[in-house]
Formats: sequence, structure tokens, C-alpha cells
Amino acid sequence: MTVTAASSPPPERSSAARRSRRIGALAALILSLLVGAALVSISPGAAGAFGLPSAVVSAPPAVAPPVQWRWPVPPPIRVVSPFRAPASPYASGHRGIDIVVERGATIVAPESGTINFAGAVAGRNVVAIDHGGGIVSAIEPVDALVSRGQAVAAGDPIGVVSAGGHCDSGCVHFGVRIDGEYVSPFLFLGGIPRAVLLPS
Repeated sequence: MTVTAASSPPPERSSAARRSRRIGALAALILSLLVGAALVSISPGAAGAFGLPSAVVSAPPAVAPPVQWRWPVPPPIRVVSPFRAPASPYASGHRGIDIVVERGATIVAPESGTINFAGAVAGRNVVAIDHGGGIVSAIEPVDALVSRGQAVAAGDPIGVVSAGGHCDSGCVHFGVRIDGEYVSPFLFLGGIPRAVLLPS
């Protein structure tokens, strides 16, 4: 009995099989990547239906934009001295902004909060509002129309412009602190409003 060896496939058929296997492996890789991306973007309800852990589908929390405050003084808005951050807690600087306003004008709450101080400090009357989250605003010189512990909404009258301090005539000093550190009020006010010329 004669045994003949199996003939090897022609070289072109062997390279075609290798190419086919490579294409199949590449297609499987792409498919697994697409399925993985789909699983990451699947909703939590659908994930539960598939028995997937919620960690697979959790998305980063959306960051809410900060609420823009209203100006505490009536228009037109004119800032005569900007915020200048001190180099250290006890160094010189300007820990707020000075805004032109007539004596006797009504001052309003820039944002909702609770009055945490209304009284005299070093010869000038101050009203401070705790807005929550470590944010406190203060304005001076202002004779208070509110008392400590009172809740206020944005735009509620909190006092009238009086005298005292470096803004003794024609302006008020408006400052904001976050966790005790002074920051520029422009972070909350969104800059100086554009002047609008009215017909005479």
C-alpha cells in the first residue's frame, strides 16, 4: 500500500487565508470597541436590564454655571475703584469695589441669603449677607433696613446709603468673601454693564 503525503496548498491560497484571519481579528477588535463605547453610554435603566453595574454607566456630574448677581446699587453703574487683591491677609489692597451712588439711595441684596450682620464697624454702618456655601457679601456705608437672621431675596431693599469710611461721600464699598478670603465681586456680577444712552 502506498501512502502519499498530503499536498500543501498553493502559496497564494495560504497568504489569502492569513490575510483573511487578520481582517477577521481586526473586525472583532473594532466590534468590541464599539460595543464597549455603547455600554458606557447606555442609560442606567438599560444597564440594569442587561445586569451591568451602575459604575459602568455613571457619567460625570454636570457643573452648573454660577448664578449672576444683580448690582446692589441703582443704575447707572460706575465703579471708581476696582478690587486689588492683597499680597497677604494683612497687606494693603482694596478688598472690594467702590461704586458711585448718591447718599440716601436704596441698596438691594445682590443675591438671596440671610443677613448675618447689620450694624456699625469702626464708625461706619455695614450690612453683610450670608449667601451659603461660604460666600458672604458686605456693603458700606449703609443704614440697615434689615436685621440679623432675616432672609432676603435678590433685589430686596437692605438699606440706604449713609456716611463713613473711605466711601464717605458719593459711593459705597462692596466686598465679597469666599470662606473668609476676599475675592473680586466681578466674579459674581459678570463685569460692568454697558452704558445705554437714553433720548433726551
